Amino acid sequence: MANLVYKRVSTDQQSTARQNLVLDEAGIEDPVVFEEDPGTSSRLHPLQRPKFRALLDYARPGDTVHISEMFRLVRGTGHILDVLHRDRLALRIHDGAFSAMDLTARHPRTGELLSTVKFMVQTLAAAGELQRDLQRELTYDGLRAAEAKGSRGGRRPAVPADKTADVRAAYLEGRSIAALARDHGVSRGAIRTAVADLLPDHTAAQEDAPAPELPVALDMPGKVADFLRTAELDGIERAALDQGATVRRGQGYTLRVTAVPAVHHRLLARCQPLDGGPGIPAVPAQRKARREYENRVSALDR
Repeated sequence: MANLVYKRVSTDQQSTARQNLVLDEAGIEDPVVFEEDPGTSSRLHPLQRPKFRALLDYARPGDTVHISEMFRLVRGTGHILDVLHRDRLALRIHDGAFSAMDLTARHPRTGELLSTVKFMVQTLAAAGELQRDLQRELTYDGLRAAEAKGSRGGRRPAVPADKTADVRAAYLEGRSIAALARDHGVSRGAIRTAVADLLPDHTAAQEDAPAPELPVALDMPGKVADFLRTAELDGIERAALDQGATVRRGQGYTLRVTAVPAVHHRLLARCQPLDGGPGIPAVPAQRKARREYENRVSALDR
């Protein structure tokens, strides 16, 4: 019986370092490794992924498939049950909620998955979905409470144009960046931007460099935001999403995301699966929401 190891990352900016650590700690004997090309989406059904298909062609009944976490292989309950039902393969998950479960248990005569395994898989998946929904509701309630008190979500504003001269004069008089940020209710980064050419490490070369991109606020449809919250994002993308301000629109909402244009383009690329693909039918409302966001992001280039 062979030990088959499966690895996957969603973008070419990510690495398998964490997966390697978890799997190395598991002490798997003589592993045969199958690693997807970077950028293989978790929304693509495992049976449609090239390396997992190669793993299935290689596997024999009784072999064990090892993965670090459930989401490396499957996204939802349907996916995991499809995999577990196939070819009597055993599946071992070495980290996360499913690592505590015996996903190899089958009826000794029929070889079918035990009903208790199916029940636990469905229960854990439902609990995870409930937790995400509750966190989302609490976030919305917190934003509404803050808005009722006059607070506003999102990034702190830049220095207003009519205050820039005062900020620069105060900085030249010796006022610190931290004190100026408190005085004007903005971030320290906003103050540094206002006095950039006055900072000690400013050079002539910096004056000749292209001006940095400025953050732009765009309204992201709620259906796009909900999808991206469950997607694998890098740190900058996640921060932009987390700092967005919720704006209620009838029964739904939009998320006002403030970020430089390059980050908006990256977030747009992340939600491409909402348009559907081979074997993955698109949901019309989600596809419409993605295209609305695409139109807004495309307008930044005009």
